[in-house]
Amino acid sequence: MNTERYQRQIILGGFGIESQQRLTEAKVLVIGAGGLGCPALQYLVAAGVGCIGIADHDVVELSNLQRQVLFGMDDIGLSKVEVAAKRLQQMNPETELILHPILINRTNIIEIISGYDLIFDGTDNFESRYLINDACVLLKKPLVFAAVSGFEGQIAIFNVANEFVISTNYRDLFPVQPVANEIPNCAENGVLGVLPGIIGTMAAGEVIKLLTKIGKPLINKLLHYNLLSQEQYEINISPSDDYQKVTTEAELMNNNIENPIQSYIEIDAERMMELSKKDSTLIIDVRERHEFPRLNAKTFQQVPMSEFDRFASSNIEADHIVLLCQHGIRSVAAAEKLHQRYGDKKRIYSLKGGIAKWRNHFFNLLV
Repeated sequence: MNTERYQRQIILGGFGIESQQRLTEAKVLVIGAGGLGCPALQYLVAAGVGCIGIADHDVVELSNLQRQVLFGMDDIGLSKVEVAAKRLQQMNPETELILHPILINRTNIIEIISGYDLIFDGTDNFESRYLINDACVLLKKPLVFAAVSGFEGQIAIFNVANEFVISTNYRDLFPVQPVANEIPNCAENGVLGVLPGIIGTMAAGEVIKLLTKIGKPLINKLLHYNLLSQEQYEINISPSDDYQKVTTEAELMNNNIENPIQSYIEIDAERMMELSKKDSTLIIDVRERHEFPRLNAKTFQQVPMSEFDRFASSNIEADHIVLLCQHGIRSVAAAEKLHQRYGDKKRIYSLKGGIAKWRNHFFNLLV
């Protein structure tokens, strides 16, 4: 260990060489090399964490660059994990980087996280969050959780006992896992690019506090941060009995089966336009009324997700129902709602990738 590199933190009162040694000996897994993972990785590497695993199956896209600060234009189309590792190794060659360029799922998560001391969850979907949480509970791994949406962010620490020997996990806070695509992520809601930088850096601070045993980490607490007002507050988390705890690997696998039954058909824009020519087809835009671009009402009926339950309970005469939104996430949730109502009596479709993917097909259909 090159102590000169870490001199500014070693000389801190209450930190010292002992804390630096703890960082050097630590193994941390960062799941998600996106808006939250990028700043967290940068500061954990810079701080001298000895071994860091990076897990992400995705590639760099142009829309990532607004907030995922490890990537540039030349990286578009390349593996996030590999690009991130290259940048991070240049920052600090003393840190060992282990690459996991795969999707973390119920079949591999136990094997992957078992080799790490602490897990950081920087994912952007509920399916992954619950899976990561349940696996950490099963293996008794400390979990630092972070999330952002719009102008707000959250941070919490799970599976770490406080002074009263009480520990909590994500299900104590949110016992019931939402249905897939029920709640929009950042691709749908949007996020100001600086926000994940703030939350990811704060989460990295919590990781460092846990590893070095300094300060007061957010154990059994959820920190909520509002960028617009710079307000933040903490919520105390207490153990709950409102969910079934995972006690075996078999239970973990059964609790996280990914979409075993698909109740809708995902289509491209050309198939959507073919269906639009049929008299028995209804095309529904489930975006909220303030969202752009606005589509021609003669072709697209607007039924925002905030109003969709009432619409779904009504009598729809069309045989074919096509649903679309900005990125193809809310349209999937709407499709599942309609399938619950009509079963196989109607053919239900979702525009895969949404308007953002097929923007050229909508030029002549804008208001």
